[in-house]
Amino acid sequence: MARYLVTGGSGFIGSNIVDELLHRNQEVAVLDNLSTGRKENLAGVRDRIAFHEADIRDLDKIRPLFQNTDYVIHLAALPSVPRSVADPITSNAVNIDGTLNVLVAARDAKVKRVVFAASSSAYGDNPVLPRVETHMPRPLSPYALTKLAGEYYCVMFTRLYGLETVALRYFNIFGPRQNPDSPYTGVLSIFIAAYLRGQTPTIFGDGEQSRDFTFVSNAVDATLRACTAEGAVGKVINVGTGDRYTLNQTVALLNKMFSKQVTPDHGPVRQGDVRESHADITLARQFLSYEPLVRFEDGLRRTADWARATLR
Repeated sequence: MARYLVTGGSGFIGSNIVDELLHRNQEVAVLDNLSTGRKENLAGVRDRIAFHEADIRDLDKIRPLFQNTDYVIHLAALPSVPRSVADPITSNAVNIDGTLNVLVAARDAKVKRVVFAASSSAYGDNPVLPRVETHMPRPLSPYALTKLAGEYYCVMFTRLYGLETVALRYFNIFGPRQNPDSPYTGVLSIFIAAYLRGQTPTIFGDGEQSRDFTFVSNAVDATLRACTAEGAVGKVINVGTGDRYTLNQTVALLNKMFSKQVTPDHGPVRQGDVRESHADITLARQFLSYEPLVRFEDGLRRTADWARATLR
């Protein structure tokens, strides 16, 4: 049995990772300040984990939590492109200063490895598709820049201090527990909630922007593989499906799924939004033995089923 510390473990992705770790009979601790995570995401497992309410910006407070830890899965962040555009200072403090604190605490506690949740937003408006890890980053938002800085810090800590790190560039993760009522959530959770509530979803732009929508089970699988994969140390690796759908195609799928004929509203393109997103997952296959477990349409159905059962 290994001991895992999951920062941001009460969030959407983090709580799914906690569930899978417990399913594998691992020892789990969660560090979260509950600014975007929700206690109810861990309600069914609180008696099986150690929960620490703390902020990664406070190094002195979090440092003891890393003792006797084998693996750190670092998901804690201030998400959302629009939020970072509106408030770049806080995004910088959480996503860069906080990540540096996590790395320092892990190094000093002699943690075996840190797996960092990076972001496909680092590619920005690079016109080449699919996105390959060697492409020049061209971040379009403070959020994307902060996630790119986190990658660089991970690689640097591996080279300078010998702390094993892996940075995973997540591509548009979606699935159960993604909160549709947050203004900073993913587009799919907002769309599905709109269908269930009889509302009209809004597309910012013409709807031809594409995304490599990645069901959360795929991200969980890749993340846990990255904790122990020998060849992954010091690398930046895409985690997606290797496929992409436009928002217009997604609406057509939801219309079929919900037996409706919804015509979405359209708003102006948002600052910092990326036009195209499509992962090359060659490195994930090579170094993580990763293969997407759930394809987009199946994941969309599973997410809709979860929303039907939980949303009001």
